[in-house]
Amino acid sequence: MPNRILISGPVSWNSIVYLDHLPAPRPHMQFALEDFETIGGTSAGKALHLAGLGRKVRCLTTVGEDAASSRLRSVLESAAIELDCIVVPGGSERHLNLMTRSGERVSLYLSTPAFVEPDVARFRTLADGAEALVMDLSETSRSLLPEAVASGFPIWTDLHDYDGRSDFHEPFVQAASHVFMNADGMPDPLPFMRARVNAGATVVVCTLGADGAMAFDADGLHRVDAVPAEIRDTNGAGDAFFAGFLHATLSGADTDGALASSASQAVVALESKHLHPCVEGSLL
Repeated sequence: MPNRILISGPVSWNSIVYLDHLPAPRPHMQFALEDFETIGGTSAGKALHLAGLGRKVRCLTTVGEDAASSRLRSVLESAAIELDCIVVPGGSERHLNLMTRSGERVSLYLSTPAFVEPDVARFRTLADGAEALVMDLSETSRSLLPEAVASGFPIWTDLHDYDGRSDFHEPFVQAASHVFMNADGMPDPLPFMRARVNAGATVVVCTLGADGAMAFDADGLHRVDAVPAEIRDTNGAGDAFFAGFLHATLSGADTDGALASSASQAVVALESKHLHPCVEGSLL
């Protein structure tokens, strides 16, 4: 049985509203095409896909004391994800995502839980023997990065639309051996990718939406095309891609093999109404 993957980062309860176009910045009325509630958050997406691939996953996250928090925990536990929750007074993280069928999105944060300094000793225990530490962007993960680095275990992080300048992202950039990002924040991400590998990162992966993805490692540049999909919902596709790469790497794949697995795993999210198909049954 493989060792556990530890994920530190945010989970959320999301209200999804589909529109024929995103609202213009003026007073007006629109009719929704569809709306529903579901689990969200980058760490939830990664955890669900890794668990679906048969990996043992533990998720360190912050939740509140409201009904949304109970729903979050129920969905994740139904997927056999072990939870280590920092429980704070008030509500859990909640988003309102305005979406179009073409994948456009505006995310409105309805609530965010208060930050509480995490228990470093507890994190050290959770990380012991991990195959990988996934440190997703959050204040909790940021405060735990020194301990994650000290553990000596591989650190995986997802910078999302990093622009190359954000002070908040910088500790994650410096700490991670496996760096993921998308191309939304940089006109040309390749110089950054090359620089990180030259500085000691194992691999830097950049997703390109419908154009697939590219990765840079010690052997140079690698590319993969997007796998055709009947797109149902684009939320969580990047997290599925991340999970596919991590799972394949831990299974012994090289960069090209991991990219191929990632592209296929992204389709699982794209063709699902939720972050992962397993969520549908847990919401009944």
